[in-house]
Amino acid sequence: MTTATTTYAGTRTRTPVGRRLGRGIGRRLLPGFTALAIGYLLIPIVVMILFSFNDYQGKFNFIWNGFTLKAWEAPLAWPGLPDALKLSLTIAALSTLFATLLGTMIGLALTRYQFRGRGLINGLIFLPMASPEIVLGASLLTLFINISLGAGITPPGLGFLPKTALSLGFTTILIAHIMFNISYVVVTVKARLSGFDRRLEEAAMDLGANEWTTFWKVTFPLIFPGILAAALLAFSLSIDDFVITNFVSGTSLTFPMWVYSVIRNALPAQINVIGSAIFLVAVGGVALATLIQGRAPRFSR
Repeated sequence: MTTATTTYAGTRTRTPVGRRLGRGIGRRLLPGFTALAIGYLLIPIVVMILFSFNDYQGKFNFIWNGFTLKAWEAPLAWPGLPDALKLSLTIAALSTLFATLLGTMIGLALTRYQFRGRGLINGLIFLPMASPEIVLGASLLTLFINISLGAGITPPGLGFLPKTALSLGFTTILIAHIMFNISYVVVTVKARLSGFDRRLEEAAMDLGANEWTTFWKVTFPLIFPGILAAALLAFSLSIDDFVITNFVSGTSLTFPMWVYSVIRNALPAQINVIGSAIFLVAVGGVALATLIQGRAPRFSR
C-alpha cells in the first residue's frame, strides 16, 4: 500500500510539470517556428513583388534605384512575352480542365469501387509525382518522336495516328501537362473523399433521387472544395513547369521558357510584374477555395 501511494503521489507531482511544459511549447515555440518558416518561404516572393516597382537602369533589374509604375503600366512590353504568356495560360487552362475531369473520375473509382488492378493503379498514380522531372521529360520526348516519325517501337493502339499527329509543340506540351497533373488531382480528390459518408447518398435515393441527381445534388457539392483545390494545384503546376516542357515543346515558348531564354541577355521588370500578378491571382484562388471549404458541410463516417 505504501509503495502504491508513493508511486501515485510521484505521478501527481510530475504530471502538472509536463503539462505546463507542453502548453508552453504549444503556445510559444511552435507558432514562432511556423511564422519563421512561412517568413523564410515568402522572402523571394516579397523581393519579386518589390522589384516589379523598381526603376532599374539598363537591361538587368538587379539593383534598387527607386519606385516606379512603368513596368506595371506596360507589363507586356518585351518582344515575345505576350505570345509566351498566352501559350502558358492556354495550356494551363486546358490541362487543368482535362486533368481535373479525369483525375476526379479516377479518384471516385479508386475510392468507391473494388476492381481488379485497383492496388496497381493506386501505385501507378504516384509514379509521376515520385519520378524526377528530367526523366519524365526525356521519356515523353522519346515517345513523341517515335510516334511522330513512325520510327522505333510504336505504342500499342496508336498505330492509326498519322506521322505528323504528335509533332513537338502545343499538342505535346498539353499531353505532358495533363499527364503529370492527373496524379496530383487524384491524390487531392481522394483525400476529400476519404471521410465521405455514403449514408447521405443512400438517404437521397430513399427520398426518390436517382444516381445522377444524387451525384449533382449531394455528392458533388460536398466534394467540390476538394475538386477546386485540385484544379488550382494543377493550374499552378502547369503554368510553372519548365523541365518537362523544355523537352517536349519543340520551337514553342511558354512563359517559363521565355524567361530562361531572355534572362541570359536581360532581366526586365516585366518578369516580376507577370510573376506578381500570377501569384496574386493564385493567392486569391486559394483564399476563395478556403472560404468555400470552410462553409461547406462537414461529413464523417
